[in-house]
Parts: sequence; C-alpha cells; structure tokens
Amino acid sequence: MHKEEGECELKEEEAYVRAVDVDYSFHLAKRMEQYKCNEALGYRTAGSRAEWETGEMIRREMEAIGLERVRKDEISLDSWEFKQAILRFYDASGQLKECQLGAYQTDFHTDGFEEFTIVCGGKGTAADYEGADVSGKLVLAEINQREEWWINFPVYEAHIRGAAALIAVQGGGYGEVDDTALNAQDIGGPADAPAFSMSRADARALKESMAGTDEKKVWFCADSTVKTGAVSYNIVGEIPGRDRESMILLSAHYDSYFSGFQDDNAAVALMLGIGRALIQSGYRPEKTIVFCAMAAEEWGMADSKYDWSTGAWQQVSVVHPEWRGKVAADFNFELPAHAHGKKDAIRTVYEYADFLESLLGGTGVGKDVYPEGVAVLCPVETMSDDFSMAISGIPSMVNDFTSGQFMETHYHTQFDNDDYYDEAVYRFHHELYGCLVMAFDRTAVAPLNFERLFLALKDSLDLDYSEKTGAGGERLKELTEEAARLGKAVYEQVRRINEKCRNQEQPWKYREQYREQYRELEAVLMQLFKMEQDSFVRLDWHDEVCFPQEAVRRNLKLVRTAVECLENGHGRCALEAIYGIDNNRYAFQFDEEVFRHFTDYVMNQEAGRLQWGAGRIVHHENLFHLVQLLKGKLEEEDEDFTEELLILKRVEENQLACYLDDIEYMNHAIEKMIQKLKEITENESWKVTDCTE
Repeated sequence: MHKEEGECELKEEEAYVRAVDVDYSFHLAKRMEQYKCNEALGYRTAGSRAEWETGEMIRREMEAIGLERVRKDEISLDSWEFKQAILRFYDASGQLKECQLGAYQTDFHTDGFEEFTIVCGGKGTAADYEGADVSGKLVLAEINQREEWWINFPVYEAHIRGAAALIAVQGGGYGEVDDTALNAQDIGGPADAPAFSMSRADARALKESMAGTDEKKVWFCADSTVKTGAVSYNIVGEIPGRDRESMILLSAHYDSYFSGFQDDNAAVALMLGIGRALIQSGYRPEKTIVFCAMAAEEWGMADSKYDWSTGAWQQVSVVHPEWRGKVAADFNFELPAHAHGKKDAIRTVYEYADFLESLLGGTGVGKDVYPEGVAVLCPVETMSDDFSMAISGIPSMVNDFTSGQFMETHYHTQFDNDDYYDEAVYRFHHELYGCLVMAFDRTAVAPLNFERLFLALKDSLDLDYSEKTGAGGERLKELTEEAARLGKAVYEQVRRINEKCRNQEQPWKYREQYREQYRELEAVLMQLFKMEQDSFVRLDWHDEVCFPQEAVRRNLKLVRTAVECLENGHGRCALEAIYGIDNNRYAFQFDEEVFRHFTDYVMNQEAGRLQWGAGRIVHHENLFHLVQLLKGKLEEEDEDFTEELLILKRVEENQLACYLDDIEYMNHAIEKMIQKLKEITENESWKVTDCTE
C-alpha cells in the first residue's frame, strides 16, 4: 500500500472516530422507550400502533442526521397489539394481590375483570392433565425453554384440552435475573391458543394462597389482539455512494419486548450513530451505504415455526429482491451496549471470515474493553436478522450477542434496561463497525472466500461411514478439497485486485474504474454465494444451522444405538437415543395432536408462512407410535422388543436412503460450484499478477 493511501484511510478513520457521539446514540435509544403498547410493561410489537410511532420517529431521525432517500417500505405480516394482562387474587394473608402479566402473540380478551378458575398444571405436559378438567380454566405451568421445550407445546396442549389460556412461569433458562422477572419469547404457535407469562414471585404467592388445593378463583383482565393480513414498515435511508448499484447495508430491528433498551433500541441507535458520524466526518463512500430499521424481528407470523425475523425476510425476499447481488455486505446489530464476556466476537458467513480476520489483525483489537480481544465466528445463526439476509443472498454478519449470561438472565425481560449500559463497550462498537464499513466500502470486489466454507463442509462429513454405505465418500472428499483449493485461488485473485486498487497513487480516482472492470466478477461471486446458501444451509428441528447431510447422519447414529439397546434388552437406553431423533423428544411429553401440529406446520405449510425456514428442513421421521410402544413395554416390564426392532430397522433403511440422497445431492451441488469457480480462475481478464503495477 502506498503511503498516501494509508495516510488517507487513517485520516478518514480518525475523522470518523472523532465524530462518534455515543451520548447521542444513548439518548436516541432512550427516546425509543416512549412508544409502548402496554403502559405498565412496554412492548413495541409487530404491526402495532407503538411500532408505527417508533418507525415514524426513526424516519424523522434519519432525515435529521442527513440521510437521503429516507422512505418507509411496507411489509406484510400478522400484527399483535398487547395492551394489558392483569391477574387479581387473594393471597395467603387474605389481601387482594394484583399482578402484571406478560404475554405471548396470541388472541385473548376479557370484558374487564372476569372470574376464572386457575389450575396448577405442573409443566404443562400430557401427563400433568391426567384426571384433570381444565375446560374454560386458566392453567398455571412452569416451563424451561432452554433445557426442556418451547412455550408452544404446553400452550397447545392446554388449548386442545379446552383451557381458556395458559400462564407460563419461567422455572429456568430465561429470566433468571430476579424472581420478579417476566419473560417473553416468540410463540411459534396458533393465535387462538392463548398464553401469558407470570413471574416466579407472583406464582409463588398464588400457589401459597391455594392452601394445598389444585384450583383457585381469580380475576383476570386481558387485552391481546392478533390480526392476520396486516402491514408494518421497514424504515430506510441512505448515504449515496459514487456507485449507486453497489451497496453496503446496516440493519437493526425496532420492535421490542418490554422497554428493549439492549434488544434492540441501542442497536438501532448504534446504526444511526454510525451513519451520523460518517456524515459529520465528511466521509464520501464509494458504495451506497443503506440503513434499514427492521420491523417485526421478534415476531410477525402466526402459527409458524419461523415466526421471527419477518421484517428482514420480507425486505430482501419480497420488497427488494433486487438487493441480492447489489448488497456486498450486511452489518446487523443486536444488544450492542454491554459486554457479553471478556471476548467480543463478530459472527459472520464463512466467506467473510478471512477478510474480517485480516482487518482485525489479531486479538489486540479492543483489548481495552475486551481483555481477550475480538474473535470471528462462523456461521451466522437463526436468532437474528442476519440469517434472513444471508440465505437471501446477502453476505451478512452480526456483533455476537448470544454468549455470556445476559441471554439467560435479562434477555426479553423488564430488566433489559439502561442499568446494564456500558459506555465503553458501546463506543468501541461504534468505532469498530464504522471502520469496518469503510474497509468494505473501499473494496473494488466483494472479498468473498469460499475456501473456509468447503473446509467446514469437509469437516462435517463422516467419510468412513459414507464410503461404507456406498454413499461415495471418497468422491465427496475429492470434490470438497478441489472446491476449497479453487475457493482459495479465487480469493487470492480478489485480494490482488483490491490490493492493486489500493496501491494506486490516488486510489480514490481508480475505484470507479476497477468497480466497472470487475463488476461482472463480483456478480459471479454473489451468484456463487447465493448458490452456496441454497445448496448447503439447512436447519435441524431445533433451529441449529447445519449442512444437508448432518441431521440425517446424526439420526442414523441414534437409530443404530437404539437398535443395539433393544437387541440387548435395554428399552430405556433405546428411548434415550430416540429422544434425539428429529423432534421426537416432544412425543415423550405431549399428545399426538400436539406433536403432529408442530410437525405438519413445518413439512406441509406454504413457503410464504414458513418465511426464511422454507425448505431448510427436508426430512422427518415420525416416531410417536414407537415411543408410546416402548414406554408401555417399560411400564409392563415387557422385554420382548420384536415389534419395536422391526420399526427401527425400517427407520434405519429410510434414513439411510435419505442420507444417500443427501450425499448425491451435495456432490452435484459442489460440482456446479466448482465449474463456476473454474470459470473465474480461467478468465484472463480477471487475473492480476502484480499488485504494484
């Protein structure tokens, strides 16, 4: 790099850092709290009046800081307006106690305070209802969504048994900060199966007042409304670049639970704080920098397993599908104003890991705030909008926010407030991500490296097993190695192009020329990225990102374990293995109607309602009947597992067929990508041999 270029970049970054004003961002995050659905608790929910008012404020703020082409993009969703949920009962001392309840995205209304019978429902499983009549009653159940099952299962179990609503108490996993904490999550279920949340402290007082009985009269006032076919708005503004066809995207969501200071007010304010500092520093971008405040991240689609990240999915899949191929990178922000541990991290798609690591330059970055530095993690996960961006064809990243205790303690509770604001962390994230935006902006070609993807794919393979089963393990190994080699070679070409541009005496004069010269190359790279996302990104039944063959291979191992257990007369051991196959853990605790509902709505629902999850789960093995058979045998101490072994052998054959299909599919997909990569390496007009010329 020439001295002049290095000095120019340094001056731009220094000017940006001087322009950063975290006080501005902090106060903007606080201003967002004024808009709420529920006066007592907050909530700024999908399609609600409070969300609309917040969006209007953000629109005005974008205009005030100098963003251009500020507009509102309409998106389609299901809306939720939660105004109140209050429970009254006489406590053990005879005093009338009033409790504020949280809510989930379901439809339930009372005419003022109405009298209900409330029933203790254990953990809300099918067994907890044995001998109980809950028709028209409220059911109080303890849940642990992190270690046991999601809220939708006990809620739907209560619904099919005729309960008026389920009131959930977090026994652990979330809301652990305080016994008065309420918690909220996406419901993942139908709107007509009502659900609310209660703190552990209030639940304890309620149970103490029941004096050893399972039922009690209470008074409940609730107003929670879900409407299908509603609209909301993503708020968009720009800093125009010299190139209007190339874009960098910054995103954060503005819906929230409770006051949502960290999640995600501070992130929206960080995004706009970066934009404000870029403008005030006088930075003139090469690419157009787009800022998008996303609606409906927490929830936006009734009765869908993939009911969150609705705004982001709509933005890039429905409203602006043309952003694919134009947006070189999306910087998404979540919970950015406190430290999640001693080490910070950027979670990114595989293809940008090398470029980010080269920019970070080791673990020294950020050590004043993070003693162990900043790591780069792959791949992106499903918990935030960057996943919707990535699978739509936009390479994405997010400040990693899932490590540390905050997710188990404060996340999605009324304790997500500015008591846990860390100014030093917030400033560091302003400075870090603003400088990263400038670094991506200076590239002539998107610095995508496919080598790491294929190395990760190779590591995910069980080559011995695939060869033993005739799945073509050796061929798959050869293909992944060739693809990794070509991916590395292509990245080296791209690196040389970007370096050559930077090495010019006056690089800013040449960037437009280089962008035009290599625009087709970048288009091919972006096509490859979309191919990779379509071909290799799958989900398991617990929303973990995996490669296509991984879930089935895991199933096969568990099936083989279960078979061996039964052959040795160990039914309980077999059940433990079956528990891990697909979503069959829910067959152990809930009625078949519940199990089937939450299976069928993944396998047999239209893509528009599955949103970003459509097609990401390909196979399913329904073992509900087998689980019931084995549980019955254990109760009867019957060790004749002949029928169960026959079922498992058929399951093994079916899963093996799926595995063979997955391996063959991956072979074909890799071959197609290899062809594209070869076209790049063989194109003489895209080769650079001397970075200093």
